[in-house]
Amino acid sequence: MEKPDNAHFYDSLDGLRLYYRDFGADNPGTPIICLPGLTRNSRDFEDLATLLGERRRVLTPDLRGRGFSEHDKEWRNYHPGTYVQDTWTLLDKLGIDKVIVIGTSLGGLCAMAMSGQQPERLAGVVMNDIGPEINPAGIERVQAYTGRVPDVGSWEEAATQTKEIYGQWLPGLTDDDWRKMAWRAYREDEQGIPRLDIDNNIGEAVRTVGPQKGDPWALFDSLRQTPVLLIWGEMSDILTKDIIDKMQARKPDLKVAAVKNRGHVPLLDEPECIAGIDAFLTEVP
Repeated sequence: MEKPDNAHFYDSLDGLRLYYRDFGADNPGTPIICLPGLTRNSRDFEDLATLLGERRRVLTPDLRGRGFSEHDKEWRNYHPGTYVQDTWTLLDKLGIDKVIVIGTSLGGLCAMAMSGQQPERLAGVVMNDIGPEINPAGIERVQAYTGRVPDVGSWEEAATQTKEIYGQWLPGLTDDDWRKMAWRAYREDEQGIPRLDIDNNIGEAVRTVGPQKGDPWALFDSLRQTPVLLIWGEMSDILTKDIIDKMQARKPDLKVAAVKNRGHVPLLDEPECIAGIDAFLTEVP
């Protein structure tokens, strides 16, 4: 898999070489940074970033241990606090003082942590199927498979495996859709065999390091003055209606885009997502 023309690298504070793509770098307005889910990478945002990159600057980094970013020998660093530090490092390197964050699952948790540290730097946040509270059934499911996915021998097997993991939560996808999802999650090794593009030690971190530091509801409350769009897959086992009700009680101006026939997580190419994000961005200069 070749790196695209808009691919770049930067160094983390602890010396890892980290990857990101830069769409529409010369566009006006507040830039956007897209932060991926736990086991995914920047390729999940390729279509959305291409679309939004016609109007805004859009950054799509690979978190450490994923995609083209280096793996961390100290797996306990696979933690939201470290990802947030890496994100600030990238933004500071590029001289970006204020940003809109689109965060899928883990990426949304990172957005809340960023707000807890420097709320004045967030112009807006889109949280994709995540909140300050996580349904225990969803946590158990994610912990069970992260870092424990068996190897595959071909791209067809990779697509089948992707469907086995996510099929219950993404009904209606075609075979081509599953191949596309697999292409975004796997990368060929030297023998041409697709391998899941993630450090398996991330699973160990998820199961042993524990939650991010700080009260997650306090982090959410730090977004009180920040425009927030919450995307909700109505079938989600991570974000439930009860959690959303609690979020809206604490932040009455929270906007919610509900996505039918989607669990955890919406792919951000659904009409409800595109319309919600487009409307949201018209309100954030």
